[in-house]
Amino acid sequence: MPRTTAVESPGCPPLRALTTDILGLVKVVEARAKPAGVAKVVETWGAPDASRAIVAASLADHAADPVLAVARKNGVVELLNPLNGDSLAAVKTVGPEANDSDPLAALHLFTRQASDSMLGTFIACTEKGKVYPRSVAKENDSSGTDAGPSSTWDVCSGGNVQFCSVDHSETYVVFGGKGIEVNLWDITSCTKIWSAKSPRPNNNLGIFTRPWFTAGTFLCKDDHRKFVACTNDHQVRLYDTALQRRPAISVDFRESPIKAVAADPNGYNVYIGTGTGDLASYDMRTGKLLGCYVGKCSGSIRSIVRHPELPLIASCGLDSYLRIWDTNTRQLLSAVFLKQHLTTVVIDSHFSIEEPGETKSKQPEPSLEVQTEVRKEKKKKKSRTIEEEMQGEEVKHDDSEAEMYTPKREKSGERSKSLKKKSKKQQVA
Repeated sequence: MPRTTAVESPGCPPLRALTTDILGLVKVVEARAKPAGVAKVVETWGAPDASRAIVAASLADHAADPVLAVARKNGVVELLNPLNGDSLAAVKTVGPEANDSDPLAALHLFTRQASDSMLGTFIACTEKGKVYPRSVAKENDSSGTDAGPSSTWDVCSGGNVQFCSVDHSETYVVFGGKGIEVNLWDITSCTKIWSAKSPRPNNNLGIFTRPWFTAGTFLCKDDHRKFVACTNDHQVRLYDTALQRRPAISVDFRESPIKAVAADPNGYNVYIGTGTGDLASYDMRTGKLLGCYVGKCSGSIRSIVRHPELPLIASCGLDSYLRIWDTNTRQLLSAVFLKQHLTTVVIDSHFSIEEPGETKSKQPEPSLEVQTEVRKEKKKKKSRTIEEEMQGEEVKHDDSEAEMYTPKREKSGERSKSLKKKSKKQQVA
């Protein structure tokens, strides 16, 4: 039997998350109750098709006109409207002959826009290390044709790329994978500026292990020189390109491969998820384990995302559950079963709910004439109710007086009898 959580879910604050799965579906999960409610599936976009499975997703979380990009198994990158699920554009990045031999592995949609005429710009990377930057104009339809000028470069000559991560300024990108050391690239010039070096062996034979990186992320928003990379050998490594090529900090977490990692906005904490469903947080200033999250997942964690404002993280994986966690208490707030194996999750940070008090306050105030008429009607109702109450009280008083007089009459008769007895005694005396 799979291990499942036995922790009660107290509910999460208002939240909107979008998940992708291996059947090509995009599901919208929302929690609308305040201050805490249960998250539920409100919408499902697309038709189930295993050949169009979503392997990666990225969200340009704008306050106006947001865009969601999804990379599918058949080599198509589709741009969607995250508010209603409408397809905005579809771009074919790789040829049909390379769909099975070299599928897409990573995707990033840039949040900054070069001009108002552009719908979005993204970079997609295949498993063999070919990077395809594309720019899609708003005039392009969802016909599946290529969009805009593009240039392709190779990240590696051998191995399989498993992740790519772009810094906050969207100028640098880091790649890593199976048989590939993490390397840092400049996006504008398409050149490699730094490459890591394997750490010294810990075994007695002095044999270096083959690199196998599964996930990575930049640590600070203001510093692109520090990033965290996780390995298949259950290691969490901190690299600083300004210090050395070997990792500055390397720690082991249990005994299962680390499959997902996300950085905290504070600039030094990270959240990691393993292949056996363990979720934990680390302080990368010292490499100290801050704690593990309460509630065991029953499958591999494949995606973790941190809410930019609220102290929440969302995780999903092969157990088909979307889970919302509190970063302060490390407790499970809500869990939603989504039926399919999940690949990625993104959070809409601009989602909000209007309170009923706010809607009432927004309504226009009635005019003076309407207010006076309402007051007159209220006075008439009050006068009617007062008259009815007075009539009811008079009836009650009549009944009560009749009841009051009867015992008095009985008492007067008793007094007359006692007086007669006294007079007889006096005569006898």
